[in-house]
Amino acid sequence: MDHARYAKWAVPGIIVLLLLFYVWAIFSFRGDAVRLEEKIKAQYSQNQNNYDSMWKTFNEMAQVPQEYTAELRKIYDEVMAGRYGEKGSQAIFQWIQEHNPNIDPAVYMKVQTAIEARRVSFAADQQQLIDQKREYGTLLRSNRALCVNWSLGFPKIDLDQYGIVTSDATQKAFEEKKADEVKIFK
Repeated sequence: MDHARYAKWAVPGIIVLLLLFYVWAIFSFRGDAVRLEEKIKAQYSQNQNNYDSMWKTFNEMAQVPQEYTAELRKIYDEVMAGRYGEKGSQAIFQWIQEHNPNIDPAVYMKVQTAIEARRVSFAADQQQLIDQKREYGTLLRSNRALCVNWSLGFPKIDLDQYGIVTSDATQKAFEEKKADEVKIFK
């Protein structure tokens, strides 16, 4: 008699357990999907922030050598005018013996180093975005998604909107499946 009483509750109990498991799966999947979508959007904003900062840094650093060169030219002109007068020196080979101001190459090396560092930083941010999109894509094709996503409808964002920044040369190389060597000094 006790078995009949337990059997009467076994089927509804199993149904309730399955329903609870399904509800847990929905909330778990939804939480993961929302977290990853927000992570992708935030990383994309970080990429924009890094890109903007990178170009502002380049532009500001490029002004330093320009100003340095302009100041050197001004000082040089004043020194030469003061030394030789308005007509300059009349000696043909005198310039060989003069010590003239030079532009310190360290100024340009600092700009080059900053460009390299900022580019590496930007590439790392782009790699994070790629990884986050891959992780989200994997979630959307997982077994959990197969079971519950039909009722939730993820993705809620257009993943194509969150692409990486690239160049025309890179796009062309990937379309044509070939790239030439880089010619630094033309």
